[in-house]
Amino acid sequence: MRKILLLLFFVNAVVLVFAQASPIPRDPKIEAQIDAMLKKMTLEEKIGQMTQLTIDVLAKSSNPFAGINPDNFKVSDLKKILKTYKLDKDYDLSKGMPNKDVLGQIYLKIQAIQTSGGFQLNEAMLDSVIGKYKVGSILNVPNGVAQSVGKWQEIIKRIQEKSMKEIGIPCIYGVDQIHGTTYTLGGTFFPQGINMAATFNRQLVREGSRISAYETRAGSIPWTFAPVIDLGRDPRWPRMWENFGEDSYLNATMGRESVIGFQGEDANHIGINNIAACLKHYMGYGVPVSGKDRTPSSITQQDMREKHFAPFLAAIRAGALSVMVNSAMNNGLPFHANYELLTKWLKEDLQWDGVVVTDWADINNLYSRDHIAANKKEAIKIAINAGIDMSMDPYDWRFCTLLKELVDEGEVPMSRIDDAARRVLRLKYRLNLFDKPYNNLKDYPLFGGVEHANAALHAAEESMVLLKNTDRVLPLQKETKVLITGPNANSMRTLNGGWSYSWQGDKADECAIGYNTILKSFANKLGVDHIVYEPGVTYKKEGSWWEENTPEIDRAVQAAANVDYIVACIGENSYCETPGNLTNLFLSQNQIDLVKALAKTGKPIILVLNEGRPRIISEIEPLAKAVVNIMLPGNYGGDALANLIAGDVNFSGKMPYTYPKEINSLITYDYKPCEHIGKQMEGAYNYDAQVSVQWAFGYGLCYTNFEYSNLKVDKSSFTADDILTFTVDVRNVGSQSGKESVLLFSSDLVASLTPDTRRLRAFEKVELKPGETKTVTLKLKASDLAFVGYDGKWILEKGDFRIQVGNQTTRVVCTDTKKWEEPNK
Repeated sequence: MRKILLLLFFVNAVVLVFAQASPIPRDPKIEAQIDAMLKKMTLEEKIGQMTQLTIDVLAKSSNPFAGINPDNFKVSDLKKILKTYKLDKDYDLSKGMPNKDVLGQIYLKIQAIQTSGGFQLNEAMLDSVIGKYKVGSILNVPNGVAQSVGKWQEIIKRIQEKSMKEIGIPCIYGVDQIHGTTYTLGGTFFPQGINMAATFNRQLVREGSRISAYETRAGSIPWTFAPVIDLGRDPRWPRMWENFGEDSYLNATMGRESVIGFQGEDANHIGINNIAACLKHYMGYGVPVSGKDRTPSSITQQDMREKHFAPFLAAIRAGALSVMVNSAMNNGLPFHANYELLTKWLKEDLQWDGVVVTDWADINNLYSRDHIAANKKEAIKIAINAGIDMSMDPYDWRFCTLLKELVDEGEVPMSRIDDAARRVLRLKYRLNLFDKPYNNLKDYPLFGGVEHANAALHAAEESMVLLKNTDRVLPLQKETKVLITGPNANSMRTLNGGWSYSWQGDKADECAIGYNTILKSFANKLGVDHIVYEPGVTYKKEGSWWEENTPEIDRAVQAAANVDYIVACIGENSYCETPGNLTNLFLSQNQIDLVKALAKTGKPIILVLNEGRPRIISEIEPLAKAVVNIMLPGNYGGDALANLIAGDVNFSGKMPYTYPKEINSLITYDYKPCEHIGKQMEGAYNYDAQVSVQWAFGYGLCYTNFEYSNLKVDKSSFTADDILTFTVDVRNVGSQSGKESVLLFSSDLVASLTPDTRRLRAFEKVELKPGETKTVTLKLKASDLAFVGYDGKWILEKGDFRIQVGNQTTRVVCTDTKKWEEPNK
């Protein structure tokens, strides 16, 4: 008996330790409610909670692909669809099935046709989805285009009424509102994630997510698939703009702030002004070998743990309630089938009790694309056993019937079903959806208001990066006459990018008509009489995102004759995900030719880079007096740029990624020493390992100058348990007030694995008046200087480290080596 009591004591002690280690201490009341609910639920109801379907399934308008087997989609099927929507004369199918880009165009055209009549729920389909299959989650935007907040209320209220009546469990609705209330008409759009990273301002990120949560909840939507904390380390990748740049610490820091902004400080009890965050895409999504979306990566165990996992770890410790999985694979194993990463690293090692959801149709991809399963049923078995809790199917409720078969056959244990259902229920209880499944719009008087608009404008201003300002050509004098040119000059679509009103962002010009393009903002700022507009190059409105019309460069050159300055707005049109794949990172030839022709006029050129990823411009950069990288600043981007170029606001953004100069010299700032940026290999053999960049990570100019001095540290020697406190004096030696992001980098001088040349470890942003000096304090946990060794374990080795802040350097010494046995420090 005594042995049994001791054993019980040990088991309870272990459970207690695990509970204490959980990132979110569980609420006993919620856990009791979950237990009671699970006891009442049938197997079908539990599986229903694990199922997520798109709102298109519930639409009164028919799904054009309904009844068609996606694994055997034929030209004859496509012909029927085109004929149904009277598009058969627009597409020539005589040569067979068109490519994915054309299919994407067809899909978007059909969406537009269906959207014209407005969205209506199909009550019969609602009976099937919720009444019969007990589906617990719906996602996406109706008809592929943003809805009014009132329409969102109408749709979700009806879904919730049905769900509560049929199964007594609320539905959880999810959307990709990743840079504001981007699928809600009249909502506030913030800059995209890459811009928010460029601010190096934690508070702006938290506030942006808080406002986004408030406005999202105003439409009764409790769940957003954000923040995006992939590392954007390959400029070819079409999703560079969604995340917080190339650095793991910057992504971890901003991801944490975003989670707190979305969810609030208490992840167990999400208030009516907050929503659940969903971290994506777990993980390593931003470094595909090919540079193309949803294609394989080849990440080492060291990099996966040390860099790619770090943002997810930080955000989960901040209370993130859900995670979405990377659609691709690493070293041959799809992430949706990776038990080690989904269950071991995420759930067991962290004792995390949140929800793991697939990305779009990714269980299907295990058999249709990746060939690790023979059919959908086997793919479901692999994914659920690996640790998937919810399948974003998104059209096919066969997931429900096939998973039930797998349980009945013993292929998926009941314990796995109970665990997944428990996690989904926990998410819903934490959101208080059982008591308040939908919200009242009158409780959200600040929706789309001036207060939120000002916050978005401020974020846009701090996100833009001044890369060049020869002869202090900027700021422009207000009485000067300016030619506004380029394909991005008069477009809301290009300011916002993807996930804006529609998936590809192609509806922005019609949905954001009340906001200002760059052209309109400059006209408002400088006066209409001081503005001449001639684009020279334009995008093809009905074409693919990269297509341009026949250029009219001569007209732009002629228009430059009577102006003082030229503002050339160049870059990319909007795109999202796989349609954004490209084969050429150079800026389009038409745009290069436009800038070259304008340079011959002798008028000073200001290049405005409005692009989701860095397009190579080394050929035309020398022709410009000034260069401003505005990336994707959102609906208030035009106003922000005008304020900055007119000098009403000072630049303060810094580059969140490395801007490449040459097509075969793509690199990140934390490169290995043998990559020799700017220095050729010495000796008898010159391997020409020189890599040059256009602009470095962390680079950014402004209208004043800052001087650094007196870099100090409170302890010059340390061990793993210490916290190092650095101080540095920053002085504004210019004539204008300005904000400076103070970045602290470390370099491990000798290590058992070749160290990165340097790593960002801390940053703070300060505002200084002319002549003002502030002492900036930067704290660094010594354990953050550790790296993951060849054996996959964290280690901090004794030896010297160089610390750099601005132009100041100092050295600190680790006096004792420590290796961690646990997977996370």
